[in-house]
Amino acid sequence: MTVLIDPPAWPGPRGLMWSHLVSDSSLDELHAFAVRLGVPERAFDRDHYDVPETVHARAVELGAEAVSSRELLRRLIAAGLRRRKRH
Repeated sequence: MTVLIDPPAWPGPRGLMWSHLVSDSSLDELHAFAVRLGVPERAFDRDHYDVPETVHARAVELGAEAVSSRELLRRLIAAGLRRRKRH
């Protein structure tokens, strides 16, 4: 059971770079971690939270594993938690 965070590499609101926060075991674990991190519910998008670069270090301090974006996606898919957008 691990919460994962990738590097802040996506431009977003307020001129910040953004990361993805996911769990490789359950959405319940992910939501509980987001509450501890102080991330608002509105940051949740299907299977991950979008978090600004300003919380990346704190997420790691709280126990999130810093991984590459490729590794994050691989583990999300392997856990069966990947939820794609509907077209």
